[in-house]
Amino acid sequence: MFEINRVIDTDSYKSSHWLQYPPKTEFVHSYLESRGSERDWHEAVFFGLQYILKRYFLEKFTQGAVEEAREVIRAHGEPFNYEGWTRLVKKHGGKMPLRVRAVAEGSVVPLRNVMMTVENTDAEFYWLTSWFETQLMRIWYPCTVATQSFHIKRDVYRFLQETADDADAEISFKVHDFGSRGVSSQETAAIGGAAHLVNFLGTDTMSALLVHRAFTTRKWLVFRFRRPNIRRLPRGAEKTKRKRTAIC
Repeated sequence: MFEINRVIDTDSYKSSHWLQYPPKTEFVHSYLESRGSERDWHEAVFFGLQYILKRYFLEKFTQGAVEEAREVIRAHGEPFNYEGWTRLVKKHGGKMPLRVRAVAEGSVVPLRNVMMTVENTDAEFYWLTSWFETQLMRIWYPCTVATQSFHIKRDVYRFLQETADDADAEISFKVHDFGSRGVSSQETAAIGGAAHLVNFLGTDTMSALLVHRAFTTRKWLVFRFRRPNIRRLPRGAEKTKRKRTAIC
């Protein structure tokens, strides 16, 4: 099976950054934030980091991957820090000396606030922090799905309180996910479907259940209907009590 070399899984311009940092640079600190929205939204939902880290960062990087990266990147016309990567594999056994900090999965965060930070833990590899920005920034997709789902849920819940007998009993299944057939890849379907499950329980994307089980929850098909999902309702709206709900 063909797999992308994770050393190469970055933007071309990243391969020259190690030549551009000021002399004696030791530590680089980067952060992620939601810059805003054209819609009248003031919050974003953070989701998907555990999947990215456990899916792509737990496996050790090998010297074979470094050799291939040198061949491809130099043929691409860009410089490559071959000595630095070789040193990293030897010194750390292929593990990444990076510290990733973030708010909890599913957190509702006001816009323009830090949601995640990345920094190198070994001063010798200051250039490594920005190298993986491309991979880590793919969290924008599950965050976007979870955020849109969150705001839809808030609006639907508001109208349910005005029209339904039991809004709390109905809200979890009011928006159903059939997104698997309309996205660009199986992985997109799985992580997007799992992001939807942060707010709603209805899904026909079965691969999303596997992502939720492996990277989000401890119990199979059991999710907590959490207050943060409906915390910021209009004044006078009744808050729900915490419930544990099984979807099968």
